[in-house]
Amino acid sequence: MKLRSQCDRKDSIEPRGLPQTKQSATVMQTNSKESITQSGSGVPVTLQTGLPAKTPSDQAITGSGEIQIPIGSAPAEHGSRHASRRSRGNISLQAHGHSHRPGRTHSHCTPEGLETQEPDSEATEPSSSISELRHLLQWLHKSFPFIVILCAKLIVQHALGIAVGIGLLTTFLYVNKSIQSQVFLRERRSKLQCSWLLLFLTMSSILLYCTFQSESLYYSLIFMTPNIEPVGFWDVLWIVGVTVFILKFCTMGVKCLILLLPAAINPYRSRGCWYMLTEEVSQIYQAIVPVPVWFRYLITYQEEDGYTGLTLGVVLALVYLMLKLLGLYGQWSSIQKALQVFLNKQRYGVMATKHQCSEAGDVCPVCQAEFCDPCLLVCQHIFCEECISLWFNLEKTCPLCRTVITDSVHKWKEGATSLHLQIY
Repeated sequence: MKLRSQCDRKDSIEPRGLPQTKQSATVMQTNSKESITQSGSGVPVTLQTGLPAKTPSDQAITGSGEIQIPIGSAPAEHGSRHASRRSRGNISLQAHGHSHRPGRTHSHCTPEGLETQEPDSEATEPSSSISELRHLLQWLHKSFPFIVILCAKLIVQHALGIAVGIGLLTTFLYVNKSIQSQVFLRERRSKLQCSWLLLFLTMSSILLYCTFQSESLYYSLIFMTPNIEPVGFWDVLWIVGVTVFILKFCTMGVKCLILLLPAAINPYRSRGCWYMLTEEVSQIYQAIVPVPVWFRYLITYQEEDGYTGLTLGVVLALVYLMLKLLGLYGQWSSIQKALQVFLNKQRYGVMATKHQCSEAGDVCPVCQAEFCDPCLLVCQHIFCEECISLWFNLEKTCPLCRTVITDSVHKWKEGATSLHLQIY
């Protein structure tokens, strides 16, 4: 009982601001106490091991005259300091441990509670892209039978239209290639071939319109709507597609007529301008023809749609007209350039003298014949005027020295027809 009372008194007089490390070290020490009676005096001395060291001011003198001297406080404090250092050492070792044993590599330890750095997200992008592509291919593989079934159904429903489209495209490619070949031959062109092309185009157009006479597809050529009720999306594509191909056939027919004209009426050097002007006018007309059909399709609405359907149709039709006007404005600049080239007969050089022709050998490097209307270029090379005019329909440089003679090459002078389908 005496020892417990002394311990309680010691705890009560202990400073409250004692550091946590000292308290923990005190708790870890043994709680056994030894009472030593000082020899020669009647004052008992109580020895307490495991208590922290105190200054003389902290030493307590009990009312009974007993002096309490804590013994082992220095080792306890030393132990607490050692424990705190060891705990801090453990943390530092966990944060960054080094091993310098001979024969072993330098090792680093990962701090506890800290996650390892994630690899860069960019490094995973290729793998994610490959996985997405793999999923897409798997989906296509699984959906391929269903896609084939839908395509077969679509082909069966529109078999006639698809067959007509393939026939029109094949006819266009054949005639367009043949016309370019005949334009290149100039006076060696075949009038029989040109006549056959013209007849073939005419009969193809008449046969098409006669086959679908009930639909009156030729109305669209004069900006009228064919007799198709109601007008659906596939009907609009059918009307516009047939009309655009027929206009291309008409354009190539005009070029065949230009080919059949004799050179005395229309010289070869000026035919390139005629081909160019014909193509530019045809493209403007092809851009205007689909407007009534698409306008009618966009503005048409069902009665059950009511006011909302009518408003939406009007807005879509107005937007379509605005876009079409912007497109026509862009095409108008190209036709203006074509008109300037057609009206202003462009000459690429001056007339060469007989002396200059004799020095050049009296032979045109292009046609390998005697000079006909010899033209002297700025590079001092001489050619026939028709030969060099046809050459500059495709090139900008001299055929011999590659000196730039003209700034630009105007399209369609070689007799080609544009394959672009003006669907809208």
